[in-house]
Amino acid sequence: MNTLFDLTGRKAIVTGAAQGLAYSMAEGLMESGAEVAVIDISDRTVEVAREFCGRGFRCHGIQGDLSRIDELEGVFSRAVDALGGLDIIVNGAGVQRRYRSEEFPTEEWDFVINVNLNSVWKLCQLAGRHFLENGGGKIINIASMLSFLGGYTVAAYAASKGGVAQLTKALSNEWAGKNININALAPGYMATALNTAIMNDPVRSKEILDRIPARRWGQPGDMKGAVIFLASGASDYLNGAIIPVDGGFLSR
Repeated sequence: MNTLFDLTGRKAIVTGAAQGLAYSMAEGLMESGAEVAVIDISDRTVEVAREFCGRGFRCHGIQGDLSRIDELEGVFSRAVDALGGLDIIVNGAGVQRRYRSEEFPTEEWDFVINVNLNSVWKLCQLAGRHFLENGGGKIINIASMLSFLGGYTVAAYAASKGGVAQLTKALSNEWAGKNININALAPGYMATALNTAIMNDPVRSKEILDRIPARRWGQPGDMKGAVIFLASGASDYLNGAIIPVDGGFLSR
């Protein structure tokens, strides 16, 4: 049982991991023994990787813009080359834009869909090809509470995260029999920059907190156990699942 969650020698890509939830998920994978390539648009991406290396982890920083779908194959290849292979990919990058639906600018809609859904599709495809040629692997997508709910003034985000959930299920139907596990985590209301607007709204923040049985906002570290589980041998018979990490929010 002590080796069930061991990721020693495993090689993982985590997108969006220069900050937020993806940073903690990358950290959790490394704490369990994995070598990680961080892909992020942030100018701090390489520095973040150096900081992880300074703590004794094996980490590579790959700067890339996930909204530029035509460049993703090159970014993916750089990450795989840096790692010397690939066993796990966590599609953790995500963006948010808030507008009333009748006012939502098309360019902002396209940006959210590109980062949150189109890049996930492309990276799943690239990882899937690699895994099919190399005996299997683990794909972990990041869904959302808005994969289940509609949200408010976040039509593009809700559409993208609903798409991530359905994409995860569709790909699992094709690849589950080929030693590829593809599942998604659906974070609840987390205390991150993505939710700053809600957290700063006393009425909406109270409504959310009152509905969470755990009686607190989630923290990035709350994602570690779930992502380690999906990346490890412990989840070898799990496929097409959308797992809430939400303090019980959806059960209310």
